[in-house]
Amino acid sequence: MTIQSAPIDTDRRDAFVGRLFDAGTGTLELVCVYLGDKLGLYRALADHGPLTTPGLADAAGIHERYAREWLEQEATAGILDVDDPARPDGERRYTLPPEHAEVLLDGDSLNYLGFLGWLIGGMMQPRTGLLMDAFRTGGGVPAAVYGSDVREMIAAGNRPQFLHLLADAWLPAVPEVHARLLADPPARIADIACGAGWSTIVMAKAYPKATVDGYDLDAAAIHDAHANARAEGVSDRVHFRARDAADPDIAGCYDLVTVFEAIHDMARLVDVLRTIRRITAEGGVALIADERVPDTFEAPADEIQRFFYGVSVLYCLPTGMAEQPSAATGTVMRTPIFREYAQRAGYDDIEILPIEHMFWRLYLLRR
Repeated sequence: MTIQSAPIDTDRRDAFVGRLFDAGTGTLELVCVYLGDKLGLYRALADHGPLTTPGLADAAGIHERYAREWLEQEATAGILDVDDPARPDGERRYTLPPEHAEVLLDGDSLNYLGFLGWLIGGMMQPRTGLLMDAFRTGGGVPAAVYGSDVREMIAAGNRPQFLHLLADAWLPAVPEVHARLLADPPARIADIACGAGWSTIVMAKAYPKATVDGYDLDAAAIHDAHANARAEGVSDRVHFRARDAADPDIAGCYDLVTVFEAIHDMARLVDVLRTIRRITAEGGVALIADERVPDTFEAPADEIQRFFYGVSVLYCLPTGMAEQPSAATGTVMRTPIFREYAQRAGYDDIEILPIEHMFWRLYLLRR
C-alpha cells in the first residue's frame, strides 16, 4: 500500500532509512555476540588465539562450518581481527583484540558490556537455544521454527522490489525474454521459491498472456500466495504448488524460470538448478537473483556485508543445514561459488546482468 502524504523531506527520510538499517544490523550483531559468549567462542579466542576456523571449532567444541560463518561475521563487523582476508577459508587466523576482550569478557571492568547480547539473545529463546545446539552438532534449525513473522518479513521486504523493478527494469533488461513474454503463443513462467507469491503475481500482471506457476516448499507461504493472487485478480493465470524444486518429478516446459533471493538457502541447490535447467524450454532462460556480495572475503566490511553475515549466522545457514546433506551455503554466496553450482548443474552460459541494485545481483542462465 502506497502512503499518500505531503511533500517529503528526502534528507530526513534517507536519514531514517539509514538509522533503521543500522539498528537492524546492530541487533543481528548483538545476537551473534550472545552466541559467542554463551558458546565460549570469545573465551576460546582469548585463551588460545589467534585461531583458524578448525582451531576455534576444536577449542570450543562446535561444528567447523558454523565456526567459519561466525568468525567471518565477527571479522566483517570489526569485532575480531583477521591476519590476512585473502588467505583460504581454513587458513585465516582470527584474533580477539585485548581492548574488545575487556568489553566482552571482563565482568569486573567498568567497560564490560558483554551482557548486552543477553538482552536480545534471551528474548529470542528458544530459538537461540536451538541455534547453539546446531553450532555444537552441525545440525540446523528448520525455517518453521522461526514462525510466521520471519516468513512475512521476507515477503514484505521483497515486495517493493518486485512491484517497482521486476517488470519495469529487470525483465525488460533481457529484450528477447521481455518480447517472448508478451508474444503468442502464450508464454509459461515458473517462479521457484515464490514465497507469498508477489513476484509471481507481478509477472502475471505485467504479462497478461502468460501463465505463471509458483513453487515453494512452505505450505503456509503457498496459502498466503493463493490469497494474494485472489486479491490481485490473477488467480485464473497463476497456479501455486507446495513442491520441493529439487524433486526430479517436477515437469514442465517454461520460457522463463525465476528464483528470487532463495537459492543460497537451499540444501540441495545444485539439484534445484538441474531441475530448472530440465524444465526450461529450448531457447528459454533462468533468472536468478541473490545477494550482491564481494567476490572475495573482506574484513572489516561495509554495513551491507555486516547485515548479510548477521542474517547468515542466525537464519540462512542454520535453515539451510536443517536438511542433510546440505550445500551449507549461507547468505554470503559469492559469484565464483554460484558459478560453480551452476556449472555442476550443467550450465555453461552464466551471465551477470548489468543491473545496479544495492542488495541483489541478477544472474541469467541460458540452456
